[in-house]
Amino acid sequence: MSHFTTIKTEIRDLLALIDACAELGVRLAPETPCRGYAGATREAHRTIVLKGPYDIAVDPNDNGTYGLTTDWWGGHVAKEVGIGYGRLLQAYGVHKTFREAKLRGLRATRTAEANGCILVVLEGGAL
Repeated sequence: MSHFTTIKTEIRDLLALIDACAELGVRLAPETPCRGYAGATREAHRTIVLKGPYDIAVDPNDNGTYGLTTDWWGGHVAKEVGIGYGRLLQAYGVHKTFREAKLRGLRATRTAEANGCILVVLEGGAL
């Protein structure tokens, strides 16, 4: 019985995802089986290899973006990347913003707020 579930997400920049994974202490591996409940695996274009018993599959969507699929059973994935990929998507958003800012010649800084939010400030030039 498969427990793999896809939550609608659109990852547009794999390099920003690699940076986000590194920040969370996990890694994005090409063509690595994605682990799930009771030893089940599924093939994936890329896999976010987690420390626990499950991983996250990163597969291309029809529109050129990438989606995320995982097995949420037991809270193993949520413990590492947040509920609904919350911490992973937050880190991805920050790294994507920094990459885009650099391309536009802007300076970006970030500050972690006490409530878990991340404040990103862009300076220099016109947006």
